[in-house]
Amino acid sequence: MNDYERVSRVIRHLDARQQEQPELEELARHAGLSPFHFHRLFARWAAVTPKDFLQCLTATHARQLLARGETLLETAFATGLSSPGRLHDLCVSLEGASPGEIKSGGEGWEIELGLAETPFGPCCIGTGPRGICHLSFLESLDPKQAALPVAHAWPRARRRWNNAAAAAMAATLFRTPDEAARSPATNLRAFVRATPFQLRVWQALLRVPSGALVSYGTLARTVGRPGAARAVGTAVGSNPIAFLIPCHRVIRETGIL
Repeated sequence: MNDYERVSRVIRHLDARQQEQPELEELARHAGLSPFHFHRLFARWAAVTPKDFLQCLTATHARQLLARGETLLETAFATGLSSPGRLHDLCVSLEGASPGEIKSGGEGWEIELGLAETPFGPCCIGTGPRGICHLSFLESLDPKQAALPVAHAWPRARRRWNNAAAAAMAATLFRTPDEAARSPATNLRAFVRATPFQLRVWQALLRVPSGALVSYGTLARTVGRPGAARAVGTAVGSNPIAFLIPCHRVIRETGIL
């Protein structure tokens, strides 16, 4: 069997078994090569890695299912993306602030802020009396810059720094799948300042399964506003608790990230 035939055979195998999300080792065995040599061979002939090729197949299949009207959960199961991930080992209860609470600007509250390291770089986590109210990724560990979004959202709240508490929270939020499998699911409360429309969009995002993708148009239809993809995009972009509300799972209809 020559190299072209090996790669063709694996591509046919991927197309037929994509729902099982086969690992590199399985594909290498199918090609009769070591994982290292198979990875190099596949990338040379297909111009992408086996993982990237599988993701393209999966995304195409998911878009087809969503276009047929399948739900996000049904699509996740059908494309083999239903295995537990970091986020969905957490149960996030999202609550929106009332107009009165927004007007008060957090008066009488104490918000605990802290800086912590994550797999995606440094972050700032803010926790108030009703739950997590802020999570953002940072380019620097400057506390003054990190606190600005919280001061803007809740200008009358007292702010107290506690990096140790933030590090403990980050360890829970960003644990690996192996770590999550060894410990029970964690229930988290999140409290956000939002319009009713933003809250509907963010609650819909929380229902997107780990590993699945959704388009802005599909998300707009999910919240009962077909044709409002741009407004949905604005709501997605204003998410105050990055990663917990998985705005990174929303892509364009074309599949472009």
